[in-house]
Amino acid sequence: MSLLPGVRKRGFWLYLIPGLVLFTIIILVPLVWNIYLSFTSYRGIRPPEWIGLDNWVKLMGDDKFWVSFQNSVAMIVAMVVVPTLLGLVLAALLFDLVGKKFGGKFASFLRATYYLPQILPVAIAAIVIGWILRPENGALNTVLDAVGLGALQHNWLGSPDTALLSVMVVMVWVQIGYPVVIFMAALQRVDPELYEAAELDGANWFQRFTAITVSIIRPEIYVVVLTATIAALKVFGPIYALTRGGPGDSTIVPSYYSYSEFFQSQQVGYGATIATALTVVIVVLTIIFILAQNRSERLENER
Repeated sequence: MSLLPGVRKRGFWLYLIPGLVLFTIIILVPLVWNIYLSFTSYRGIRPPEWIGLDNWVKLMGDDKFWVSFQNSVAMIVAMVVVPTLLGLVLAALLFDLVGKKFGGKFASFLRATYYLPQILPVAIAAIVIGWILRPENGALNTVLDAVGLGALQHNWLGSPDTALLSVMVVMVWVQIGYPVVIFMAALQRVDPELYEAAELDGANWFQRFTAITVSIIRPEIYVVVLTATIAALKVFGPIYALTRGGPGDSTIVPSYYSYSEFFQSQQVGYGATIATALTVVIVVLTIIFILAQNRSERLENER
C-alpha cells in the first residue's frame, strides 16, 4: 500500500504522452527544421546546402526586411495600443454604465457585437472591406461623393500613402472585440461596493475607472497586451487578403515576407531565416512581458 501513491504519481505521466507527442510533431520538429534551414541554401527541390551565417548576414542588410518590421510596429499600434485603450473604456462603460441603466443582457449583446469581427473568416472580411474601399464604386468613396466630399475620394488600398493606414483601421475594427470581452469578464470580479464607496466620496466616472478598474484588472491587461502583440507580429491573413504586401512594400510584414520568399521566390532558406528572426523577437518580447508582469505583481503585493 505504501507504493500506491508513487504508482499513481507515475501514472499521471501516461496522460501527458499524447500531448507531448503532438507537441513534438507539430511544433518542436518544424521549429528545429526551420532553424536548420535558416543556415542553408534551399530551393525546395535539391537537398539543403549548408552556408552558415550567409542568410543572417543578408537579412541584417535587407532593407525590405527592416521595412516589414517597421510595418509590424504599425500593426502593434493598430492591434494592441488602440484596441486595448478603447477596449478598457468600452468595457468599463458597458459594465459600469450601460449594464446598470439598461441591464446586463443588453450590455452582453453589445459585447457580442464588438466581438463579431473576431469570428468572421479573414476571406469574408477581406471581401467586405475590399468592397467598401474599392476606388471606382466602393462604399466609402460613394458616401464621400454623396455628402459633397468627393475631393477626398482615394484609392485607399492601392496607394502607398494610404494603404498601411487603411489596413491599420481595418485591424482596429477586427481586434477591438477581443479586449472588450476579456476586460468585461475581468470586471465581474470587481466588488461593486468599491464603486459605490468611491462615488459616495465624490469620485467621478473617470476617477473610478483609473483608481479601481485599471488597478484591479491589471493582470488581464498584461494578458491582452501580450497575446495581441504576438498576433500583431504574426499577422498574415489580412495582409494577404487585402494588399499582398503592396503597393510596393508599403504594407509588407515579416510573416508575409517569409511566405513570399518560401513560395514565390523559392528561397526557402532565406524565408526560414525571416521566420526564425520573427520567432526570436516574439520569444524575447514574451519574456520581457512576463518579467514585467511578475515585477508589477510583486510590487503590488509589497504595498
